[in-house]
Amino acid sequence: MTIPLKRSQLVALMLIPLLSSLLLFTPAAELFTGKQQLSALLIMAGMVLFATGALPEFVSALVVLVLAMLLSLAPAEVVFSGLTSTACWLIFSGLVIGIAIAETGLAQRVSNRFSRYLDSSYARLITGIVLMGVLLGFVMPSSVGRVVLFIPIALAIAEHCGFAKGSNGQHGVVLAAAFGCHLPTFAILPANIPNMIMIGSAESIHGWTPMFAEYLLLHFPVLGALKAVLLILIILKLYPDTPQRATPISRNGGFSFRESRLMLIMLTTLGFWLTDSVHHISAAWIGLAAATLLLLPGVGMVSPKSFNEKVNISSILVVAGLLGIASLINYSQVSQVVGERVLNWLPLEPGRDAVNFFSLSLAAMLIGVVATLAGVPATLTPLAEQISQMTGFSLEAVLMTQVFGFSTVVFTYQSVPLMMAMPLAGVSIGHAARLCLILAVLTVVVLLPLDYLWWQALGWI
Repeated sequence: MTIPLKRSQLVALMLIPLLSSLLLFTPAAELFTGKQQLSALLIMAGMVLFATGALPEFVSALVVLVLAMLLSLAPAEVVFSGLTSTACWLIFSGLVIGIAIAETGLAQRVSNRFSRYLDSSYARLITGIVLMGVLLGFVMPSSVGRVVLFIPIALAIAEHCGFAKGSNGQHGVVLAAAFGCHLPTFAILPANIPNMIMIGSAESIHGWTPMFAEYLLLHFPVLGALKAVLLILIILKLYPDTPQRATPISRNGGFSFRESRLMLIMLTTLGFWLTDSVHHISAAWIGLAAATLLLLPGVGMVSPKSFNEKVNISSILVVAGLLGIASLINYSQVSQVVGERVLNWLPLEPGRDAVNFFSLSLAAMLIGVVATLAGVPATLTPLAEQISQMTGFSLEAVLMTQVFGFSTVVFTYQSVPLMMAMPLAGVSIGHAARLCLILAVLTVVVLLPLDYLWWQALGWI
């Protein structure tokens, strides 16, 4: 008896051979040598599997990791670097903190407070959640921290509004929280890691550091505010639903002892996250310390039973696989090969401002696909002076074109916060993948031309 293939599996079966043929039997084959070509093929196949959802996500992760080892494409410390990365332990910490927020009732209390203002309509609910996420970007510089704190609250809001697990409404609320506290905040200077990499490398290599207000004025109106509006409209279209106003849980008294204790732990954790530039302790180890404290008998608020039932190991395997792909990209130098070739292929010429702007922005986005978001400033910043001479743009303008690239997420594996948010919420990464693709296309078609006009109006080009 044959088992019929799902549509996603049929798509993957068609795409993988097609893209492999293009990589092997076109001039693109000359770009890579030996194991580089095998690495490129595996990376491409892994991207297709994750993008289509042809296999369960943790199985796709294991397929990539196992084949990378069997083909000896990289050492074990590279292939399995995701399991030792700070991102992996941040996810573990986030899962534990999320369980504590839910089980103490703190998430329900916060959701009750906000839901009464948002649940009158679905559009108002999604808009309010996205807006809350963007506002968090101004006060909390770590997108990972924003995800860890906001996702449990968003889940409680979804429950309060009557959205069952797996419903359109729950997916819409989770995606609004995850994307809202991440993508528009790239337009806020210290809010995400790629921003800080760009600033640090620009300062060390070129001696220039953008000011907060200067950066905000240039990027936030289009890549922040308008992208948030676009995000809201897409979610409302893809995940329509109607909130059912629920009777709030009676919380007339003050915080319970367990809630107060959790608040103290969370505020202390947040304080350490916000001051990491002073004590230089990684956010992952701060989060792990908080998670350990929450698990201690008699001190914490997460029982062994809850831990065993609700900490999903498959989500950690998914992130390990995606980070393994990113490490393989860097180890095999696929990103460097693509970056250099892209620069040579670009039609850059002084006086052609529109062509130069679109070319640099799209090139940064493409490099983000093969080198992840953090790889965009790492790849392009050293080349900024050369690009400035090729385009006639100022050095500062060339550096700022990177922001479009690392703020446009085409595939979820490019962004650690998005990879964290979906497992924390118990939502398939496939939903985030679909939203990423649609938002990326509309960002290029709608926001990129508007961004160019805004730059012109401000006199940057």
